[in-house]
Amino acid sequence: MSIRQKVLFRIKSLELDKVEAPDKVSTYFGQNTFSLETMQKHISKDTFEAFKTWMSAGKIISLVQADEIADAIKNWATDLGATYYTHWFQPMTGLTAEKHDSFISIIGPGKVIEKFSGNKLIQGEPDASSFPSGGIRATFEARGYTAWDPSSPAFIIESALGKTLCIPTIFISYHGEALDKKLPLLRSDEALNKSALELLKLFGHQQIKKVFSTCGAEQEYFLIDKNYYNLRQDLIMTGRTLIGAPSPKGQQLEDQYFGTIKERVVNFMFEVAQEAYKLGIPVITRHNEVAPHQYEFAPMFEESNIAADHNQLLMELMKKVALKHNLVCLLHEKPFAGINGSGKHLNWSLADDQGNNLLNPGQTPEDNLQFLAVLAAVLRAVYSHGDLLRASVALAGNEHRLGANEAPPAIISVFLGEQLTNILDMIEKGVKSKVSKADIMDFGIARLPKFSKDSTDRNRTSPFAFTGAKFEFRAVGSSQNISTSITVINTIIAESLDYVAEQIKGAVSAGKDFNAGVLQVISKIVKETKYIRFEGNNYSEEWVKEAKKRGLANVAATYESLEALNKKENVALFEKYKVFSKEELAARYHIWIHMYNLILEIEANTLNEMVNASVVPAGYKYEKLLASTLDELVKLKKSAGLKINEAVLNDKKEHLCEVVSKIYYVRKNSLAMVKLLDRAKQVGSEKRAQIYFEELKPLMEHIRRHVDSLESVVPDDTWDLPKYREMLFIN
Repeated sequence: MSIRQKVLFRIKSLELDKVEAPDKVSTYFGQNTFSLETMQKHISKDTFEAFKTWMSAGKIISLVQADEIADAIKNWATDLGATYYTHWFQPMTGLTAEKHDSFISIIGPGKVIEKFSGNKLIQGEPDASSFPSGGIRATFEARGYTAWDPSSPAFIIESALGKTLCIPTIFISYHGEALDKKLPLLRSDEALNKSALELLKLFGHQQIKKVFSTCGAEQEYFLIDKNYYNLRQDLIMTGRTLIGAPSPKGQQLEDQYFGTIKERVVNFMFEVAQEAYKLGIPVITRHNEVAPHQYEFAPMFEESNIAADHNQLLMELMKKVALKHNLVCLLHEKPFAGINGSGKHLNWSLADDQGNNLLNPGQTPEDNLQFLAVLAAVLRAVYSHGDLLRASVALAGNEHRLGANEAPPAIISVFLGEQLTNILDMIEKGVKSKVSKADIMDFGIARLPKFSKDSTDRNRTSPFAFTGAKFEFRAVGSSQNISTSITVINTIIAESLDYVAEQIKGAVSAGKDFNAGVLQVISKIVKETKYIRFEGNNYSEEWVKEAKKRGLANVAATYESLEALNKKENVALFEKYKVFSKEELAARYHIWIHMYNLILEIEANTLNEMVNASVVPAGYKYEKLLASTLDELVKLKKSAGLKINEAVLNDKKEHLCEVVSKIYYVRKNSLAMVKLLDRAKQVGSEKRAQIYFEELKPLMEHIRRHVDSLESVVPDDTWDLPKYREMLFIN
């Protein structure tokens, strides 16, 4: 019996303590979060008003007020059992980082008190030397700073033996460059705010003081039994299976999607939701996804910077809680070949401080016109900067997913739905020379009914789809930090909102009626951006051919898509809106190329180890069994006159030759892979990434095909690696 088979008999669902009457979510939602409501209870009225003014108008609080807030946070946290605090930040690895410090302060021999000052709240100093900087600073320059992000509330993380106060922060270098994901996001929201306010003023909205992006990230993931996970070096090292023959049953029956959730899984989901609710994460949806043992959580919309924090926290919670249920949560974009991978559909919209959604058309012609102006800005942004959108989702894991008949292709396009498409097509034909409030357009726009939430069918194949008062960016990878994609979307749309506003001003100054001028600008943009709109099946070969005719890029390689960060016009764009400096963009390019190379190298070395330590030895055992069986039969035929049809012996010979050949090609290509890795180390990072994409990845797939073929014939009691049919169909 193989190790794998022994594990199979040990797998069982954990016995959990039953909760007879769980509390209503409303009674504990956000209990581990220092929200505005909680803050107001713990500080003076003047300090609270000063804090709100800081949030709304940017007028920074005094150090005395910071001390008061810090003391309030400390008292709140220690009352709940926290003994340590940390500045929680998101370095350019895409993960989160933290350095814990105790609240205690020595006041005499053997005496301490809990103390926390405004200075410690506002700024921390972690060792930055081992975080990626992309050349912003030398490796030996260790100093880095965390700075409090007051727009995202502090929270408490619970463990079995204690609690830690986490303070969301940005992370900057000694000279102030952004070393994290969060600071550029905050900068982009500020740029978006200024641009949107300028456009809204043209439509008479002087009372609006703030516009911000809102997001909700649908999080897909897989679950696997921990016993199986521990037997798969590839899952442990890389997050995905580098080898593995397909299961006879995969997702072809489509019986998993929205199916009944297994009790073991739903117990996991209950605990994740409970922990999320304590942190104020508004998870509202859970369900089975398409692939076996693939699932999804989806939250309500929030301000983008908070949504980014919450998505990082949710991923950490999912991994942490899974282990308690003897499961492992897989967030890789393609953990299992041959079935769907996991994405993170990023729902994005615009809101103002009056509670309005700027992507909601409204009921009046004027509102419709404003909506169409914002819509035109979005279309122009995607049309003009599709390369940046593609770069924002560029990583090794996503290369397996984009375009794989389960996710949008690497071609960036927009889906609007039949209703909006018809409206834009009519706008393209022209407008009346005289515009009235009652009849703005001569093709029925004034009679447009109020858009419902589902005014269009969903197009799950489109990378950037309008899905009712929001756009859904479906190309984001499951493991990704959403901050980068939000930062790019905010920035390119800020630039387009400015363009639309300037064009409207120009039309009005040229003598056009305001409404007619707006319509003229929209019509121009609709014509210019027509090629970016596609309403059909993005998975089809016909679309790939059509997109090429339209001149739309189809960039499959991570290294190639990241080159968008180096383009002069893109550098100028980010510098204009003070989101990234040239140096910060260059740093991210080098970091992400370097990380891509490291991931591929880890995968290749892991594959080589698995081949030599697990696959080939199992193959040799079977090869020996076949050879000895054939040898015995031949001897018996000669010595005992055993009557064996020659065709039987030929079949056994042929099968033995097939197995011997499979092992040979596995070994041969593995040796070639090692040589390729050695050769790639002699060139620079960019060229190495190209070699890995064009040569290493196909070679790894070639090895996999031979290994998977071998797995299909080697006896179960010889093959130690857990198989797809087992990992994907646990109870």
